[in-house]
Amino acid sequence: MAINVDTVYKTVLLILNSEQRGYMTPDEFNKIGSQVQRQIFEAYFEDLNQQLRIPQSDVEYSDRVAITDEKIAEFKTENDQTLAEKTIGGTNPFTTPSELYRLGSITYEPNASTYKEIQRVGRAEIYNIRKAPLTAPTTSYPIYLYEDNKALVYPETIVDPAHIKMQYVKKPTDIRWGYNIGALGQYIFTNYPYVATSINIGDISSSISSNTVASATDGTYANATYTGGSGTGATFDVVVSGNTVTSITVTSQGSGYVAGDQITFQGTDFGGTGTVVLTLTSANLFSGSTQGFTNFELHNSERTEVILKILLYAGVVIRDPQIIQVAAQKVQQEEVNEKS
Repeated sequence: MAINVDTVYKTVLLILNSEQRGYMTPDEFNKIGSQVQRQIFEAYFEDLNQQLRIPQSDVEYSDRVAITDEKIAEFKTENDQTLAEKTIGGTNPFTTPSELYRLGSITYEPNASTYKEIQRVGRAEIYNIRKAPLTAPTTSYPIYLYEDNKALVYPETIVDPAHIKMQYVKKPTDIRWGYNIGALGQYIFTNYPYVATSINIGDISSSISSNTVASATDGTYANATYTGGSGTGATFDVVVSGNTVTSITVTSQGSGYVAGDQITFQGTDFGGTGTVVLTLTSANLFSGSTQGFTNFELHNSERTEVILKILLYAGVVIRDPQIIQVAAQKVQQEEVNEKS
């Protein structure tokens, strides 16, 4: 279960402001929060190694090895060729997915009924294994060499990445407290998930590249019909005034859109003639704006640790040694309690 990014940010601000210690902007929070998440995540593997050397309790919910592994489980995944960040590239050697942090295992699955775990070997072993008739790799007993983020699979007749499955621990995604700027210059949280290819919620009239609508019936046309665009799911409200389209507002962001997409509305849908065309720019997409949120991917039990570590960095940002001292003491106390 993820940790809500809005809850963490508001808690950090509350603690800072209650003592009049200063303020942390959303951009500062996003950078610090991502660093804290990565720091906690990378410590899991050393914690697991440490706990494996210590006798564990057999009482339910008290086995620290199981607890640490449960935290890592939030990031355990398998490749998916339909997603860019999970795609295996190449035709042997195979390139690992871009989100991979630590590789677990690789399996060879040429069909639905065949499942072979590929044995990992080192470079010193692979030469002897390949040249010995009895140990030479086959499709029934394949092996692989893992170097430079590539898996060289033997026998080399295995070339289809769709037949290869990689199980691994992925890197955590950078957190994002997305926002719009309000009328008073305040930051307003955008309570919808960040998807890079979504269209920004709000008025998009500045992206109208062609407007020949005439003799239309004045009014607001909710969820107006349109054609074009490489994505799906976006909805628009079109306002007609003075017999022509005067504004267009995005009410649902959709996904899969790219800069240069042209979205066309027919004037006949508004009782008139002509067309109005929106040409999307990079600034119209989430990837080019501050909209959309991404939660912390850490286990929900890490919420206190996340807040304390962000406060620790906050003391550095606003140059308050007292915040650093108090937060550091709390973090140290939490770590001692977990590992003692």
